[in-house]
Amino acid sequence: MRRRTLLAAAGATLAAPSLARAQAWPAQPVRLVIGFAPGGPTDVYGRLFADRLGRALGQPVVIENKAGAAGIIGSTGVARAKPDGYTLVFGTGSTQALYPSMTDKPDYDVLKDFTYIAHVGGGPAAFMGNLAQPDSLKGLLDAARAKPGTLSYGSPGAGTLLHLTTERLKAAVGGVDMTHVPYRGSGPAMTDLLAGQIALVATTLGVALPFHASGKARLLAVATAQRTALAPDVPTVSETLGGVPFEAVLWHCLAGPAGLPPEVVARLAAAVRETMNDPALLKTLAEQGIVPVSDSTPDSTVAFVRGEVERWAPIVKAAGVRME
Repeated sequence: MRRRTLLAAAGATLAAPSLARAQAWPAQPVRLVIGFAPGGPTDVYGRLFADRLGRALGQPVVIENKAGAAGIIGSTGVARAKPDGYTLVFGTGSTQALYPSMTDKPDYDVLKDFTYIAHVGGGPAAFMGNLAQPDSLKGLLDAARAKPGTLSYGSPGAGTLLHLTTERLKAAVGGVDMTHVPYRGSGPAMTDLLAGQIALVATTLGVALPFHASGKARLLAVATAQRTALAPDVPTVSETLGGVPFEAVLWHCLAGPAGLPPEVVARLAAAVRETMNDPALLKTLAEQGIVPVSDSTPDSTVAFVRGEVERWAPIVKAAGVRME
């Protein structure tokens, strides 16, 4: 009896540190890296998400904007961070799906160098024109075709999903000669659009809506299957293309470095489920045109990312976009 008691006590002692780690995490604020400048769609969604996630975790989730290289700088830093759960990334389709097809020597492997927690959805792509340009996407594209190389468009950066979405649009209308101007996020691109420095911006519906409502810029088209109730007067890109299907979503996911402890992954996954089923957050996201995903798991997120890498590879190749 005494031997069994001692063995049980020893087992409990060995298990205690692991249990304590699981219960203690997080014991300090969590850093959430966003690879783009403030004011853009990833930053806007990331801040809403971080605020609610922090409440679910019982610790602040602090945003760190590390803009540059289409979000790659921020994701690279997280891939190389200590796998303790205190450094995470709000990844995008640009950083986690398009990047592998754009370079022969990527700074990270999107599947091997990250621990995926959740796919949390995102916002549909949208195109905005400045007030000096034609008041329709077709009209603007016709103007660009009439004067090749005279008009320019902005994106959150070369190699971003929104950049590739615009290249898809140009190809879908038979090719249009417009100069691409890459920025460090959608916020700076919108600033130049309003100032008349560029003719067109590829952004998301949520970012575009306030400018459309105020009349400071024109929301020309949205890359959704049907018109959105948030702007029913705005046609879809498919309508502009005469019915050709054209949809694009700037999706987001939560991930950390490879090798996150299983107990940390489980804690984060549970907190994300709580966050993405919060009625107040879902209401705010709907008002901003963001379509959430509330039921993802770490495994389903890995499968989703793998599928997106495969889906975008031929599109990247056809567009000839490279990052060296």
